[in-house]
Amino acid sequence: MKKIVLATGNLSKIKEIRSILFPYGFHIKSQKDFFNEEAVEDGLSFIENAIIKARFASQKTGLPAIADDSGLEVFALNNQPGIYSARYSEGYLGQNASDELNNQKLLAELKQARSNNRTACYYCAMVYVKHAEDPTPIIGLGQWCGEVLYEPKGNSGFGYDPLIWFHDFQCTAAEMSQEQKNKISHRALAMRSLLSSLRETLNN
Repeated sequence: MKKIVLATGNLSKIKEIRSILFPYGFHIKSQKDFFNEEAVEDGLSFIENAIIKARFASQKTGLPAIADDSGLEVFALNNQPGIYSARYSEGYLGQNASDELNNQKLLAELKQARSNNRTACYYCAMVYVKHAEDPTPIIGLGQWCGEVLYEPKGNSGFGYDPLIWFHDFQCTAAEMSQEQKNKISHRALAMRSLLSSLRETLNN
Protein backbone atom coordinates (compact mmCIF):
# COMPACT_ATOMS: atom_id res chain seq x y z
CA MET A 1 0.00 0.00 0.00
CA LYS A 2 1.15 3.52 -0.77
CA LYS A 3 1.99 5.42 2.43
CA ILE A 4 0.80 9.03 2.50
CA VAL A 5 0.81 11.48 5.38
CA LEU A 6 -2.45 13.28 6.03
CA ALA A 7 -1.84 16.87 7.08
CA THR A 8 -4.21 17.04 10.02
CA GLY A 9 -4.49 15.97 13.63
CA ASN A 10 -8.29 16.06 13.58
CA LEU A 11 -9.30 12.51 14.50
CA SER A 12 -12.75 12.78 12.91
CA LYS A 13 -11.27 14.04 9.65
CA ILE A 14 -8.57 11.33 9.68
CA LYS A 15 -11.19 8.62 10.14
CA GLU A 16 -13.35 10.03 7.35
CA ILE A 17 -10.54 10.40 4.80
CA ARG A 18 -8.90 7.09 5.73
CA SER A 19 -12.18 5.24 5.13
CA ILE A 20 -12.58 6.95 1.75
CA LEU A 21 -9.03 6.15 0.57
CA PHE A 22 -8.44 2.70 2.06
CA PRO A 23 -10.27 0.78 -0.71
CA TYR A 24 -7.91 2.38 -3.24
CA GLY A 25 -4.77 0.99 -1.63
CA PHE A 26 -3.60 4.06 0.27
CA HIS A 27 -2.19 3.69 3.78
CA ILE A 28 -2.91 6.97 5.55
CA LYS A 29 -0.76 8.16 8.44
CA SER A 30 -1.64 11.23 10.47
CA GLN A 31 0.91 13.98 10.75
CA LYS A 32 0.49 13.55 14.52
CA ASP A 33 2.35 10.24 14.13
CA PHE A 34 5.43 12.27 13.16
CA PHE A 35 5.26 15.80 14.61
CA ASN A 36 3.09 18.19 16.61
CA GLU A 37 3.72 21.52 14.90
CA GLU A 38 0.99 23.14 12.81
CA ALA A 39 1.43 24.90 9.49
CA VAL A 40 0.70 28.63 9.44
CA GLU A 41 -2.48 28.87 7.38
CA ASP A 42 -2.07 32.38 6.00
CA GLY A 43 -3.58 31.78 2.57
CA LEU A 44 -6.68 33.63 1.40
CA SER A 45 -8.49 30.64 -0.06
CA PHE A 46 -9.21 27.00 0.69
CA ILE A 47 -6.82 25.96 -2.09
CA GLU A 48 -3.94 28.08 -0.81
CA ASN A 49 -4.29 26.81 2.74
CA ALA A 50 -4.52 23.19 1.63
CA ILE A 51 -1.30 23.53 -0.38
CA ILE A 52 0.46 25.20 2.57
CA LYS A 53 -0.53 22.34 4.90
CA ALA A 54 0.41 19.61 2.40
CA ARG A 55 3.86 21.10 1.75
CA PHE A 56 4.51 21.49 5.47
CA ALA A 57 3.58 17.88 6.25
CA SER A 58 5.66 16.57 3.36
CA GLN A 59 8.66 18.66 4.41
CA LYS A 60 8.45 17.39 7.99
CA THR A 61 8.07 13.70 7.06
CA GLY A 62 9.69 13.22 3.66
CA LEU A 63 6.48 11.50 2.51
CA PRO A 64 3.90 12.43 -0.10
CA ALA A 65 1.13 14.38 1.61
CA ILE A 66 -2.56 15.02 1.32
CA ALA A 67 -4.17 18.03 2.93
CA ASP A 68 -7.60 19.49 2.79
CA ASP A 69 -8.95 22.86 3.74
CA SER A 70 -12.64 23.08 4.16
CA GLY A 71 -15.26 25.31 5.66
CA LEU A 72 -18.76 26.64 5.57
CA GLU A 73 -19.99 29.65 3.62
CA VAL A 74 -23.34 31.11 4.65
CA PHE A 75 -25.18 33.29 2.14
CA ALA A 76 -26.71 35.65 4.72
CA LEU A 77 -23.32 36.26 6.34
CA ASN A 78 -21.56 37.32 3.14
CA ASN A 79 -20.00 33.85 2.78
CA GLN A 80 -18.59 33.79 6.30
CA PRO A 81 -17.11 31.98 8.17
CA GLY A 82 -15.32 30.61 5.07
CA ILE A 83 -11.64 29.81 5.56
CA TYR A 84 -11.99 30.81 9.22
CA SER A 85 -14.66 28.16 9.93
CA ALA A 86 -12.61 26.14 12.42
CA ARG A 87 -11.60 29.21 14.45
CA TYR A 88 -14.71 31.29 13.83
CA SER A 89 -15.53 31.65 17.52
CA GLU A 90 -11.99 32.39 18.76
CA GLY A 91 -12.43 34.97 21.53
CA TYR A 92 -16.23 34.79 21.33
CA LEU A 93 -17.65 35.08 24.84
CA GLY A 94 -14.02 35.21 26.00
CA GLN A 95 -13.38 31.57 25.11
CA ASN A 96 -11.22 29.54 22.75
CA ALA A 97 -12.83 28.33 19.53
CA SER A 98 -14.69 25.00 19.63
CA ASP A 99 -17.31 23.24 17.52
CA GLU A 100 -20.03 24.06 20.03
CA LEU A 101 -19.04 27.71 20.29
CA ASN A 102 -18.71 28.04 16.50
CA ASN A 103 -22.30 26.84 16.17
CA GLN A 104 -23.50 29.21 18.88
CA LYS A 105 -21.83 32.18 17.19
CA LEU A 106 -23.21 31.21 13.78
CA LEU A 107 -26.78 31.14 15.11
CA ALA A 108 -26.27 34.44 16.93
CA GLU A 109 -24.89 36.12 13.79
CA LEU A 110 -27.79 34.84 11.69
CA LYS A 111 -30.26 36.42 14.12
CA GLN A 112 -28.66 39.78 13.36
CA ALA A 113 -28.33 39.25 9.60
CA ARG A 114 -30.33 41.43 7.21
CA SER A 115 -31.03 38.50 4.92
CA ASN A 116 -33.21 35.57 5.97
CA ASN A 117 -31.63 33.31 3.32
CA ARG A 118 -30.10 30.51 5.39
CA THR A 119 -28.49 28.69 2.45
CA ALA A 120 -25.07 27.37 3.42
CA CYS A 121 -22.45 25.48 1.42
CA TYR A 122 -19.61 23.36 2.65
CA TYR A 123 -16.53 23.68 0.45
CA CYS A 124 -13.44 21.49 0.38
CA ALA A 125 -10.13 21.79 -1.44
CA MET A 126 -8.12 18.54 -1.36
CA VAL A 127 -4.45 18.66 -2.38
CA TYR A 128 -1.79 16.01 -3.01
CA VAL A 129 1.92 16.80 -3.25
CA LYS A 130 4.60 14.27 -4.18
CA HIS A 131 7.16 16.18 -2.10
CA ALA A 132 7.45 19.49 -0.28
CA GLU A 133 8.50 21.44 -3.37
CA ASP A 134 6.16 19.74 -5.83
CA PRO A 135 5.50 22.38 -8.54
CA THR A 136 2.31 20.70 -9.73
CA PRO A 137 0.08 19.80 -6.78
CA ILE A 138 -3.02 17.79 -7.66
CA ILE A 139 -6.19 19.57 -6.56
CA GLY A 140 -9.73 18.31 -6.09
CA LEU A 141 -12.71 20.50 -5.20
CA GLY A 142 -16.07 19.68 -3.65
CA GLN A 143 -19.21 21.62 -2.73
CA TRP A 144 -22.19 20.45 -0.63
CA CYS A 145 -25.08 22.83 -0.01
CA GLY A 146 -27.87 22.82 2.55
CA GLU A 147 -29.61 25.18 4.95
CA VAL A 148 -28.78 26.36 8.47
CA LEU A 149 -31.33 25.22 11.06
CA TYR A 150 -32.37 27.29 14.06
CA GLU A 151 -31.07 24.67 16.49
CA PRO A 152 -28.75 21.66 16.24
CA LYS A 153 -29.97 18.15 15.41
CA GLY A 154 -27.97 14.91 15.51
CA ASN A 155 -24.93 13.61 17.33
CA SER A 156 -22.67 12.35 14.53
CA GLY A 157 -20.14 14.22 12.44
CA PHE A 158 -18.31 17.27 13.68
CA GLY A 159 -18.02 21.01 13.13
CA TYR A 160 -21.23 22.60 11.86
CA ASP A 161 -22.82 19.25 10.94
CA PRO A 162 -25.65 19.45 13.54
CA LEU A 163 -26.87 22.73 12.03
CA ILE A 164 -26.79 21.97 8.29
CA TRP A 165 -30.01 20.47 6.91
CA PHE A 166 -30.17 18.71 3.55
CA HIS A 167 -33.65 18.67 2.01
CA ASP A 168 -32.90 15.77 -0.33
CA PHE A 169 -32.15 13.53 2.65
CA GLN A 170 -34.45 15.15 5.22
CA CYS A 171 -31.73 15.21 7.87
CA THR A 172 -28.70 17.12 9.03
CA ALA A 173 -25.13 16.06 8.29
CA ALA A 174 -24.93 15.02 11.96
CA GLU A 175 -27.83 12.60 11.48
CA MET A 176 -26.19 10.75 8.58
CA SER A 177 -24.21 7.55 8.93
CA GLN A 178 -20.48 7.78 8.26
CA GLU A 179 -20.95 5.54 5.22
CA GLN A 180 -23.61 7.81 3.75
CA LYS A 181 -21.63 10.97 4.41
CA ASN A 182 -18.52 9.43 2.82
CA LYS A 183 -20.43 9.17 -0.45
CA ILE A 184 -21.98 12.64 -0.69
CA SER A 185 -20.07 15.15 1.46
CA HIS A 186 -17.96 18.04 0.17
CA ARG A 187 -14.88 16.12 1.31
CA ALA A 188 -15.99 12.98 -0.52
CA LEU A 189 -16.65 14.99 -3.68
CA ALA A 190 -13.24 16.67 -3.46
CA MET A 191 -11.58 13.31 -2.90
CA ARG A 192 -13.29 11.76 -5.91
CA SER A 193 -12.19 14.76 -7.97
CA LEU A 194 -8.64 14.12 -6.80
CA LEU A 195 -8.57 10.33 -7.07
CA SER A 196 -8.41 9.71 -10.81
CA SER A 197 -5.46 12.05 -11.25
CA LEU A 198 -3.84 10.76 -8.09
CA ARG A 199 -4.04 7.11 -9.15
CA GLU A 200 -2.57 7.97 -12.53
CA THR A 201 0.29 9.86 -10.85
CA LEU A 202 1.09 7.06 -8.42
CA ASN A 203 1.13 4.48 -11.22
CA ASN A 204 3.73 6.42 -13.22
